[in-house]
Amino acid sequence: MSDLPHAFAPELNARFLAAFDRAGKIVRGLDALGAAEAGGSIAGRDVVLVDATDGPIRRGLVDAGARIVDAPLALPLRLGQADGSADVVIGLWSAFRGNNATETAEVDRVLRPGGRHLVVHDYGRDDVSRILGSRPEYGAWSQRGGPFLSGGFRVRVLHCFWDFDSPEETASFLSDAFGSAGSTVAATLKRPRLSYNVAIYHRSKPTGSEALDC
Repeated sequence: MSDLPHAFAPELNARFLAAFDRAGKIVRGLDALGAAEAGGSIAGRDVVLVDATDGPIRRGLVDAGARIVDAPLALPLRLGQADGSADVVIGLWSAFRGNNATETAEVDRVLRPGGRHLVVHDYGRDDVSRILGSRPEYGAWSQRGGPFLSGGFRVRVLHCFWDFDSPEETASFLSDAFGSAGSTVAATLKRPRLSYNVAIYHRSKPTGSEALDC
């Protein structure tokens, strides 16, 4: 289950949670993009959250007023919700790994007309990606001809951080969590934080004549 992009042993996970997106940009981005209209909020909306734990993002969405229903990740994807019962479907890192027509159809089955489909993945071009190396999230997925942007999604990139309390804690965590790759990046940092770019791919379920044209 994935409310966060990485899973660590409990002690490391607690240190990661303390550093991860302290500004809450990911929750604010989901709140805004899950709204029914520009400038709105996710408050009062029925939200299906796929494959998430009771982590900071889920809690943040609840605090923002979303009515959360949890759904397990299954292959092929099959959501347990009734047709037209949700306003928003959200996947966080582990779900919707590349746009898939079958999965999109299942999401649209559950969404009400005009409902929102949001998918969170790492974007790269940051300090974190220098540790993790090459991944499809950092290249093909975010390109204009990639699976999301060519499949009806738009993208909003959030410039987030992993913020630590000191350079020593930064170096210690990165070494403990990622070994020599983490230590190498830690040695290049000028401040006790890592730049971390997150993509929210977003689309709306077609309504009325839009649906007929698809």
